[in-house]
Amino acid sequence: MKQVMVMISANLRSLPQRIWISLSMVLSVALVVAVLTGFLAMAKGFETALAGNGSSEIAVILGGGTNQETSSDIPAGVIRSLQATSADLGLKRDAAGAVIFSRETVVPVEIQSADDGSLQTLALRGMDATGIALRPNAAIAVGRSFAPGTREIIVGRDLAARAGVFGIGERVRLGAVDWQVVGHFTAGGGAMESEIWGELEAVQAAFDQMGQVQILRAALEGGTGLEQLQATLPALSQTPLTAVTEVELLSAQSARTSTLIRMFGWPLAILMSIGATIGAINTMMTSVANRAMEIATVRTLGFSRLSAFAGTWVEAVALSIFGAILGAVASWLVFHGWQASTVGPNNTTTAFQLEVSMNVLRDGALLGIAIGMIGGALPALAATRVKLATALRSTG
Repeated sequence: MKQVMVMISANLRSLPQRIWISLSMVLSVALVVAVLTGFLAMAKGFETALAGNGSSEIAVILGGGTNQETSSDIPAGVIRSLQATSADLGLKRDAAGAVIFSRETVVPVEIQSADDGSLQTLALRGMDATGIALRPNAAIAVGRSFAPGTREIIVGRDLAARAGVFGIGERVRLGAVDWQVVGHFTAGGGAMESEIWGELEAVQAAFDQMGQVQILRAALEGGTGLEQLQATLPALSQTPLTAVTEVELLSAQSARTSTLIRMFGWPLAILMSIGATIGAINTMMTSVANRAMEIATVRTLGFSRLSAFAGTWVEAVALSIFGAILGAVASWLVFHGWQASTVGPNNTTTAFQLEVSMNVLRDGALLGIAIGMIGGALPALAATRVKLATALRSTG
């Protein structure tokens, strides 16, 4: 062990003599870590933007056996049954004993950005007046809410800032009619702030969807409310109905996009890591060649093969650790909180912020360290085979 420690110490102390070639390995590892971390931060941020806005105390009822709001359809009979029944549904009721719920429908609409003129497909959500109250994180930040029976809309604060066409009092064409912006709302900085909200009947009339309801949102009563609701729904309609918590719905909706992001990120990072590993092998082989006389001399003095292996291998791992730290710090500074947007639920544009979490940093750092561990193994084996006579001939 003393021999191993001596060799490791000697290798690390001699790094300044090989500063440029060592730096190339550090930078290649840092680049791999930064690229992977960027993709993982994008996936994590998208998941947080959606699922982070959800509540486990809010139930979402969908019809037709789907988990997508735009492909759902709630029969009118189900709504009448909910309004008329006095049975225990597991849902909260108001002072008059009526179930508290919001009928909703989602319509994709196109908006031209004021900055660059690009078209964005956004979600226009028609809802009952109770819809805002059934979103615990939502609140009017500027202006007021839409009035019943009018073509008034409120817009997420994030969307209003990005698009530049949703100023308070402005009229915006959605579909074939004009709508007046009367307020901006906040929703905890999540994906809801990428939506436009209006009164249900007004949205139905503007898009020829009179009577069509895609979603029912309701407040659950107690910890077993969802189970009670799921057990009661089959008796309300012959159409398959699904009840999930808002958190479960948003998590399912985010899974497809976040998985797609990771499917791009990991293969790219692995391809880059293969190149970085080859670079690490070349770097450490050069290091062994430069220290051939030193390695051969200590081996002649009785140092073990293990000490020669450990000295070279630990050097490679140390350089990869430096690279992983550099890549993690750079990705945090560059990516964390960076605003991005992609196609989210209902095939509409969803804005989110990249989130460089500890798990993201851990995955990136582990890949970077693995590059050094694998890339340093072959040169370390080569160091155990250096002979004094060979080193003398190569030096001469």
